[in-house]
Amino acid sequence: MDVFNNSVFPAEITVKNGLFEKIKPLDDENLEGIIIPGFIDSHIHIESSMLTPSQFAKVAVRHGSTSAICDPHEIANVGGIEAIDFFVDDAKIAPFDFYFTAPSCVPATPFETSGAILDEKDIKKLLVRDDFVALGEMMNFPGVLNDDESVLAKLNASKELSKPIDGHAPLLSGEDLDKYIGAGISTDHECSSFQEAIEKKEKGMKIMVRSGSSAKNLDAIFDLDERISYWKNHGSNDNLEENLKKPIFDFLVSDDKHADDLIKGYLNEDIKKAASFGIDIIEAIKMVTINPASHYNLNSGAIAEGRKANFVVIDNFDDFNIKRTYVGGKLVYDNGKVLFDAAEDNFKNTFDLSRKSPEDFDVTYEGESVEVNVVKCFNGELLTENDTAVLNVKNSLIQPDLERDILKIAVVERYGGNSIANGFISGFNLSNGAIASSISHDSHNIIVIGTNSTEMAEAVNLLIENEGGLVVVNEGLKKSLPLPVAGLMSNKSAEEVSALYKELLDEAKKLNCELDSPFMTMSFMALLVIPSLKISNKGLFDVDEFSFKDLIVD
Repeated sequence: MDVFNNSVFPAEITVKNGLFEKIKPLDDENLEGIIIPGFIDSHIHIESSMLTPSQFAKVAVRHGSTSAICDPHEIANVGGIEAIDFFVDDAKIAPFDFYFTAPSCVPATPFETSGAILDEKDIKKLLVRDDFVALGEMMNFPGVLNDDESVLAKLNASKELSKPIDGHAPLLSGEDLDKYIGAGISTDHECSSFQEAIEKKEKGMKIMVRSGSSAKNLDAIFDLDERISYWKNHGSNDNLEENLKKPIFDFLVSDDKHADDLIKGYLNEDIKKAASFGIDIIEAIKMVTINPASHYNLNSGAIAEGRKANFVVIDNFDDFNIKRTYVGGKLVYDNGKVLFDAAEDNFKNTFDLSRKSPEDFDVTYEGESVEVNVVKCFNGELLTENDTAVLNVKNSLIQPDLERDILKIAVVERYGGNSIANGFISGFNLSNGAIASSISHDSHNIIVIGTNSTEMAEAVNLLIENEGGLVVVNEGLKKSLPLPVAGLMSNKSAEEVSALYKELLDEAKKLNCELDSPFMTMSFMALLVIPSLKISNKGLFDVDEFSFKDLIVD
């Protein structure tokens, strides 16, 4: 498959020293299979798979992926440069092209406690390395808009080295978006609607269409009615059918992908889904091959002389079954069998906190009832809303209201300060028990949601014992998935991690939680750069105002 000419032709391919040496067209029309470039995920946080990079690679090659541009933002927030170096070293174990972006926001905001701080000097040290191909997503868009000196220094460091700058600007529009783009930021993966995506695209951004475990934006951005309307206004009606085969946008990315979803499929499934929306299959493939390779200056993404020989053999474009995967001309996956092993190293223990008691999760108030601010979350969305509710008070303790789906939520700092912030949340619909996780973007303090303080404390204490992971506690039952690698990852196989994760999902469903990915959704309730109301270890946070908000409504 020739991505430059949108064509497919019979050929004999010669590989030498890991590169395509010669592409010789043939007349033989009886050849079986199609050779296409290996897929590139241009934006992913490997840590969210709960797998180490080398374990992640073992799954990715099964689905035709040969490269990933990783933002090690999660592990950097836990352990700084030392943790990044561990992450990169583990990635080198696998015959897979891992590239990295320098995490631009560690911490993402000053309104939470993280395990590390990376300043502009740290960013420069990372960006001069060949395997760091861009500045990672600039989540601190208020810092960009307000000309924050440290933010601008990081942006300038990337510009001086001529490396792209990734963006993160949910719902940013108008003049604010103009200034954000004007600062040199070139991509965005946070678009949740066609209209948001097309404004950013028309103003010069490369748009990453995201299909992750929690945020699934492909359907909205490839909406047929929206695309028909767009092309009617931007092209001839005579060419409408052909225009609808064009994707308009630039990349297909995952951002965050849990192990259980990764086992089922990866970018190969996104390509097929894009094609189901009427996008030409070769155009869809280009969104995960030559498009990201060109933007990030990678010598791959195409079957062409002189480029790295990363390629995949599929049966045909209709079934799109991955038969074999090659990285640098080396066969790494062959008809169901991965041909390499992963590392088994661990990162040091990153937990420094005392065991918790039920009283740590009580919220006191003098009176019979009180109105509180409530974080309102939604299935499959990172965005939340600020809701309010009047709750009963019993023995000076504010009570959750299970009938109205108003539960308790808390963030427990794990880096030595032992601070805790308590609040209330709706959308999880737990009937009893508690769920907790040491994955809570972006500083990865412990986050816990429950129906009562006792089981919330039990869940947090089990996480401390496991040095990280996911937990479900319910009337004496305690189920956990340990994640001892920085409290974010396991060095076990994807199958082992997925099996334990599925058990936890089943237990969460027994608590009547109807969210598709409750642990992933919970992890984003502490992300202070996604509107509208979130919670950190320092308290409720109004993302729209970029300031703390009182739990009690005045």
